[in-house]
Amino acid sequence: MRLNKFLARSGVASRRRSDELIRMAMTTVNNKIILDPAYNVQESDIIKFDGRLIKIDEEKIVIAFHKPKNVITSVSDPFGRKTVMHFIKSNKRLAPIGRLDKDTTGLLFLTNDGDLHQYLTHPKNQIPRQYDVFLEKIIDSTKLKLLYRGLSIGEGEIGRAKVISQVIVKGRCKARLELKQGKKREIKRIFRSLKIKLFSLHRISYGEVRLGNLKEGEYRYLNENEINGLKRKF
Repeated sequence: MRLNKFLARSGVASRRRSDELIRMAMTTVNNKIILDPAYNVQESDIIKFDGRLIKIDEEKIVIAFHKPKNVITSVSDPFGRKTVMHFIKSNKRLAPIGRLDKDTTGLLFLTNDGDLHQYLTHPKNQIPRQYDVFLEKIIDSTKLKLLYRGLSIGEGEIGRAKVISQVIVKGRCKARLELKQGKKREIKRIFRSLKIKLFSLHRISYGEVRLGNLKEGEYRYLNENEINGLKRKF
């Protein structure tokens, strides 16, 4: 088994992120630093990540968490800021699937299933995510078309979103968007490019799983049917 796959299946990170971590000299095999993600792991090898022994956990879980504002999407933080792991009690090595910014709220998955992590975050799989946003004004028809077709959001990237609905609430526009690419800070970059002020961002669904009545700071385990729904093309 390749070393990057071993890290992913151990719940350290997705396979792509594991490639980066390995090249950052964070992984040892039999106490020797390995920088090659394709290194072939043997059954007798002792694998450590960041100094900790890791093994493949055959019991895979997926947690749905309602991330509050001012919480970091990370397992740990060198500055002592509150992370999503402050809210979750588990003896599993969990990693967040994707990332919500500090000031973004809503549905976030955490799992020890590296293969599922890889599948859900890879752009080619086009997993839909829905968000509720509050904006300074209604998105006009010209910008709606531009959003749907795709527009430059900087760094050579194109941002796309489908606007499902929009309505005025207390003088601001509440819009529901669906995205399938998952680029870094894509929604914020989209509205910066459109020159529309974004006040808040809240994820309400990921794939077929919805946030529902889960309160801020609470989490639940996905059931088998929900996990299978996420893996519908897997």
